[in-house]
Amino acid sequence: MKKWSYLIMLVGLCIILYPSVNNWLDDRAQDQLLEEAKVESQKPLDLTQIASGSAVPDYQKISNLLDEGDDESEETPELDADSLKDGQLLGIIRYDKLNIELPVVEGATKQNMKSAAVHVTGTQLAGMQDGNMAVAAHRAHKTGRLFNRLGEAKVGDSIEIEQGGRTYTYEVDQIHVVEPTDVWVLNPTKGETALTLITCDPIINPTHRLIVHATLKS
Repeated sequence: MKKWSYLIMLVGLCIILYPSVNNWLDDRAQDQLLEEAKVESQKPLDLTQIASGSAVPDYQKISNLLDEGDDESEETPELDADSLKDGQLLGIIRYDKLNIELPVVEGATKQNMKSAAVHVTGTQLAGMQDGNMAVAAHRAHKTGRLFNRLGEAKVGDSIEIEQGGRTYTYEVDQIHVVEPTDVWVLNPTKGETALTLITCDPIINPTHRLIVHATLKS
């Protein structure tokens, strides 16, 4: 009888500890990826090597992942042969006011989004004139993890993208809460070099998307 009691206690302890251990593993993977990104972000990046097709298919997959309703058996949309490779480290995003510092990777996969922000394939990269770089991340339940604090964003805040040996500084100018189907948030504006951050809203049982739009200052 004691043996079964100990076994039940052990199983219960594992269930209790699982979320903490899982978060620790994800944080550890994020830290390792960030260290790699600090090296990769200093290397020249060929800005012509981006997918020329529509960004909508990748955004739709990201939107499903944000709702945690993704199907990993679903095939990733086919990209141009010269597009950036899925999982490639593009650089680092820093939002100092919110203590955000994350690696940015290419590719909307469940694994990538556990430990990084992902670039919406088909949108531009940092610093491209008349372009809009869209970056998405989970609004994790743990305070300070991934885009958990993005709801605290304010107009006038500074956001940095470190990419290709340069640092691009953007200033937040618009904040929206939109429907998941509102793909217009990916559109570039002529004469503007933009950055769009995307996450779910609200944190629990999300139904919408929180959009933080910023324009290049330097």
